[in-house]
Amino acid sequence: MILSNTRRPLLLLAGGAVCLLIGVASVQPFGWPESARADDPKADEGKPAPLDADKIGTAAGAKATTTPDGVVRIGWPRTDVKVTADGMPLKPFAGLGSWAAFAPAKHGAMVMGDTVVFQDEVTPAMDAAFAGGLEVTGLHNHFFYDEPKVYFMHVGGTGEPEKLAGAVKNVWDAIKKVRAKDAQPATKFAGDTPKAGTITAEKIEKILGHKGQSQDGIVKVTIGRDGTMHGMKVGGSMGLTTWAAFSGSDDLAAVDGDFIMTAEEVQPVLRALRKANLHVVALHNHMVGEQPPFYFTHFWAKGSTEDLATGLKSALDAQAAAGKKGKH
Repeated sequence: MILSNTRRPLLLLAGGAVCLLIGVASVQPFGWPESARADDPKADEGKPAPLDADKIGTAAGAKATTTPDGVVRIGWPRTDVKVTADGMPLKPFAGLGSWAAFAPAKHGAMVMGDTVVFQDEVTPAMDAAFAGGLEVTGLHNHFFYDEPKVYFMHVGGTGEPEKLAGAVKNVWDAIKKVRAKDAQPATKFAGDTPKAGTITAEKIEKILGHKGQSQDGIVKVTIGRDGTMHGMKVGGSMGLTTWAAFSGSDDLAAVDGDFIMTAEEVQPVLRALRKANLHVVALHNHMVGEQPPFYFTHFWAKGSTEDLATGLKSALDAQAAAGKKGKH
């Protein structure tokens, strides 16, 4: 084929442009910086150092193993309490084992784990986690018709590997201390059971700074917040609420309720609840796909309505402070 003189320069120009594009792509594909290339010998610079499984195991008081991807894992099978699920004996390998996994990070390590807890172990385990600088990221059940009731407390954190391992050990030791005192899990919280009486709404409302509703001798305070879901605005009437219900009498009441929180609010609220001696009994989500993502923690405590309301107010204040900090 013979090209005309007018077409030949156009083809040469197009070919030059293609070569130029190929050349640019070969240097920085899709605009990535040179250091981001997988074949760059400098790519491993700054890569976290491998973790020492022996040191982590020693700090945790447990056997540690390293996975092919460099994660160090420890475990504690709960064989100390016999558990049945749906009438069948439940073995640790079927999901009744506590574990923690440590991944190398530039700041040392990141830990994630799941801790098997019976009802009377939750509060001591959570307090130990906070004391060791860990975060509590979930508290829920994994089974139905389990006897005794089994719950799972998820933890996480970052820092020096041995310190994280020591913190996990302290959580497990707190649980073992409970079982050493009584081999079988308790069936109720310590202390007297509140009896029906008079709950003074005004006192609670003044402390919490929100109006309440009364029904069947129970005073309930509800605080709504807004979000979006499926492109629609949703609020308190759709379940986006913090609430607390007081039952019993002013001198001895029980309070149960729920906090709605964004991610940055979770740890401050949990810590404030525990500092005020309110028991955290669940931590989970209620929705999927909402904005911002919300988390919910349920609580229970007994005491005078004044003490209980004051404790809840401290958690509300901690939540407000965390929310303001998150906006900066």
